[in-house]
Amino acid sequence: MAQPFQVVRPPAAVEPLLRAQDVTLEYRSGARTVRATDSVSFDVYQGDRFVLLGPSGCGKSSLLKAAGGFLAPTAGSITVNGARVAEPGPDRVAVFQEFDQLPPWKTVRQNVMFPLLASKRLKRKEAAERAAHWIGKVGLSRFADAYPHTLSGGMKQRVAIARALAMQPEILLMDEPFAALDALTRRTMQEELGLLWEETRFTLLFVTHSIEEALVLGNRILLLSPHPGRVRAEINSHQFGLHSGGSAEFQAAAQRIHGLLFGGDERAAPEEQERIAL
Repeated sequence: MAQPFQVVRPPAAVEPLLRAQDVTLEYRSGARTVRATDSVSFDVYQGDRFVLLGPSGCGKSSLLKAAGGFLAPTAGSITVNGARVAEPGPDRVAVFQEFDQLPPWKTVRQNVMFPLLASKRLKRKEAAERAAHWIGKVGLSRFADAYPHTLSGGMKQRVAIARALAMQPEILLMDEPFAALDALTRRTMQEELGLLWEETRFTLLFVTHSIEEALVLGNRILLLSPHPGRVRAEINSHQFGLHSGGSAEFQAAAQRIHGLLFGGDERAAPEEQERIAL
């Protein structure tokens, strides 16, 4: 029998950095209104690696867009440091799976440098150095002077990831950013993301439909039901990492999460909630 997930609650005096409270998100599809999420609530604390996990269509990407200020809730609210999120801000840098908005007249190097210079965070020399560092991390040093039209879709996404990581935001929003990468590069980017977090302890809000990726990258995971997304459970996974995949404990945790996601119950049983919900 699988052991219960360990629950580590922040001190009562600590306020969440980001709070989603009873968030319902809807969008128009032709003549009808589609509900993406239904009354979803969660708290993200400073330094969390918080993962939204669930099947396709559960509204996890919509929640990320709402946290970034790109989508307004139909009901409920999202706040950062107590202030309601109403629009995008430099404290929240997003990388979306479908991101393909690299200015075509700028090289890879210039694309990564651009937000650093536009935000006046760094001078040109320092921005160029940081851009070169992250371009190297995503394996594109040989393409630093290439233009976007010469890159594959996966390479463009890697540029977008380098650009976001170079900004070192307070909250990094990532919507399945590694999905377009090959397995080896995906693993490398997961490692680099982990190293960056170790160095700067920024707050990460990460969307994935991969249970394994959620376990290795997240320290807290919100499980969402199929459409419309509702909270099924919230667990801690801080005991796992990139080198945990072969362990019996990791495999048992993955199986247990699968059961919570697809077991048929709307939420975990009350006694399970007591052990795994924060």
